[in-house]
Amino acid sequence: MPVIAVLLLDGVPGHHVTVPAACFGTADRCHPWVSYEVRLCAAPGFRSTGGPSAFGLATPWGLDGLEGLTEADTVLVPGHPEHPDGPPPEVTGALRAAAARGCRIGAFGAGTFTLAAAGLLDGRRAATSRALAAGLARRHPRTEVDPDGEVTTDGPFHTAAGVLGGVDLCLRLITLDHGVAVAVETERRLFLDLPADDAAAPGAAVSGDGLGPTLDWLETRLDHPLTLDDIAAHAGLTVRGLSRRFRAETGLPPLQYLLRVRIQRAQRLLERGDEPVARIAARTGLGTPANLRHHFQRYTGTTPSVYRAAFRSLVETLTWPEDGPPERDRP
Repeated sequence: MPVIAVLLLDGVPGHHVTVPAACFGTADRCHPWVSYEVRLCAAPGFRSTGGPSAFGLATPWGLDGLEGLTEADTVLVPGHPEHPDGPPPEVTGALRAAAARGCRIGAFGAGTFTLAAAGLLDGRRAATSRALAAGLARRHPRTEVDPDGEVTTDGPFHTAAGVLGGVDLCLRLITLDHGVAVAVETERRLFLDLPADDAAAPGAAVSGDGLGPTLDWLETRLDHPLTLDDIAAHAGLTVRGLSRRFRAETGLPPLQYLLRVRIQRAQRLLERGDEPVARIAARTGLGTPANLRHHFQRYTGTTPSVYRAAFRSLVETLTWPEDGPPERDRP
């Protein structure tokens, strides 16, 4: 069973602690072929989470939770407040040892500073929260910093902003492990509580020999009109064979799967920008604002405008203001 070791430094925001378990646990529960073990590993000096609602936490693992990984599993470093002398040397040493063993290593929010302090991001691209990007570039000039906080992958290192506790990063890792269909359904179950499709029983995981290339191709052409014949031609299958393969590998018929991905893309655009609904409808291939609203309401139970407002309200509740965390919490 793949192990996700979440390394907790003192003062880590509470939602940064709970989100990895929620994401990987949801993927595990909703897909019989997915299996993860999430370990919360306390770094030396860890006492409690930070604000806005601090709580104590007893964990069964310390750095031994990282050191015990003998295969290339995953270590995640969430955000944390500033440690005046940098992260403890035991932490940077454990991260370097994990990297040397071939572990996949991720960080989000201020956690990216810890990877940089360990020297793991020298000469690499990386991301952190937008409010902290300039500070990361200044403190670690050998790291190429993405100013927008998008999930950034460079070799075995995956970094991102800390919005909603690193959900985007966790979903990216799930996509790499099990394909986009599993990540889409995981996000759906996490946030939207969309009605289950009784005709779409879970099937086998998407493998490298299956529909993976066609699913990736669909992601790049959502703004195009796509028919069953188009998708079948790309997959090198008959329409009947395509339908059988889609049900087996994604649990959905091809056009239902395509619609789900379009709705997910609409969600992302609503969350991350101010584009009007008409523009989002065009970019997602849903055509008109009326068509977008119809399908969005059907699958999310709300309208695009209400979803955008609710998401941003949630982000404001769970994240620091645009000018960053309080001074004592800055890395």
